[in-house]
Amino acid sequence: MISYHQITLKVNGETEVVNVPANMTLLVMLREEMGLTGVKNGCAAGECGACTVLMNGEPVNSCMVLAAECDGAEVITVEGLSHNGQLIKLQEMLIAKGGVQCGFCTPGMLISAFALLKRNPDPSENEIREALVGNLCRCTGYVRIIDAVKASVEK
Repeated sequence: MISYHQITLKVNGETEVVNVPANMTLLVMLREEMGLTGVKNGCAAGECGACTVLMNGEPVNSCMVLAAECDGAEVITVEGLSHNGQLIKLQEMLIAKGGVQCGFCTPGMLISAFALLKRNPDPSENEIREALVGNLCRCTGYVRIIDAVKASVEK
């Protein structure tokens, strides 16, 4: 018999109260309970980064976090980056530089890059590469993605 937990958390700026089974991951809760399908299920093993979200300001693989552990947390998904339909510069540059191919890795890449830019508003190329190391792109679009992150910080 699976036990349930009522949790309260903030998702993309909105307070949510959710009743979740003890074994439900944050990934499943976001996608299936909240309809936030920008969070992708790539491997369900914490290896690909497609499910990366910010949890209390830090990037995490949502497939490796139990939803019940998120009580009191603040979570930001790729849907929470834009405001009123207005893309942030990082998103605009990803489009402009052709950093989106199939798009499956894009949400996780954006979240990881966004977290880097919050920590370090002027990262070197090596710092960008290091920040994205946990995000796999099957289309080998890394150069354009890195170019987009660099362009988003240019004056």
